[in-house]
Amino acid sequence: MIVFDNVWFSYGEREIFKGISFRAKFDERVALLGESGSGKTTILKLIVGLIKPDRGRIFIDGVDITELSEEELIPIRRKFSIVFQEGALFDSLPVKENVAFFMRELLKIPDDEIYSRVSELLRLVGVQGSEELMPEQLSGGMHRRVAIARALSVGKTKMFLYDEPTAGLDPINSQRIISLIEDLANREKTGFMIITHVVYVAWQLCNRFIFVENGNLVFDGNKDELISTEIPAVKNFIKELFFKVK
Repeated sequence: MIVFDNVWFSYGEREIFKGISFRAKFDERVALLGESGSGKTTILKLIVGLIKPDRGRIFIDGVDITELSEEELIPIRRKFSIVFQEGALFDSLPVKENVAFFMRELLKIPDDEIYSRVSELLRLVGVQGSEELMPEQLSGGMHRRVAIARALSVGKTKMFLYDEPTAGLDPINSQRIISLIEDLANREKTGFMIITHVVYVAWQLCNRFIFVENGNLVFDGNKDELISTEIPAVKNFIKELFFKVK
């Protein structure tokens, strides 16, 4: 379980969170919603200890991670498969080395076994045969799939974390990524937390919705509660749904 307990966080003088609290089970399918700059990506970074809260506590699987060292955070981070929007792949490495990177660095397994796993992961995400391609040679959809393969490379995890997985993709490739996210969650029997500005993507994938505004968690509910909310910021944000779910 993920627990945020009265978490405050700032970037310099810019206050991002003013004491947010929530709990999420690893098998839930949660969408983090909010305007640009509301702190959604910050939540993912806090979950895996890339940044630390100014105040409050964060617990992962019952462990308070707020004061852990980088070394102590390694087993915490390996509970998650993480796909961040920025810097998804190393530009100087071909696909096979991108996917192999964490297996080599963290798992210390032999190269022949690594490349066997790489081939299997690329097949799993539907980009088999792309091993020797450089990131610049990949389409947007392929790039995102390879990033997901790399996130899977460290083995079985408890939850997937996705930061804008369909950003910049055309409708066909967006739908392919949506299907892949759902298929992987079903295959691995785990949940995910997803950030998206496309409300309909969240609607297709998730059954719980968390909305952050002005440093506060202003909404946390299911689909029925989302479409019936009277919270002005949330109601305005989800307007596109009313043209697609009726």
